[in-house]
Amino acid sequence: QVRLVESGGGSVQAGDSLTLSCVASGRIFRNTLMGWFRQAPGKDRQFIGGISWSGGNTYHQDSLKGRFTISKDNAKNTVYLSMNSLEPEDTAVYYCAAGSGVLSWSKSYSFWGQGTQVTVSS
Repeated sequence: QVRLVESGGGSVQAGDSLTLSCVASGRIFRNTLMGWFRQAPGKDRQFIGGISWSGGNTYHQDSLKGRFTISKDNAKNTVYLSMNSLEPEDTAVYYCAAGSGVLSWSKSYSFWGQGTQVTVSS
């Protein structure tokens, strides 16, 4: 199975930028999808977007597109979530995920990292 380890979270000020990393190891197939999710306390898990491991095609939720960007570096087995213009409402635990199927469908993702906390203060 694939193992995922997120890093890069922390406390920032509103308006700051932050980039999260997810290092993948184990079984990664050509059709593997990598995604990012977040969950704030008392809120449902929110799908941010995903990227195909092999081809690099991306999908970003319209509500976050323009502020959040997903990218990858295959040589480092790493996917990234770059976040700009952060707001207090972005405070959440951010999760890296892996799976297969449809890139834009949240239920395509089945394997999860442990999460990394992002806290944005005003």
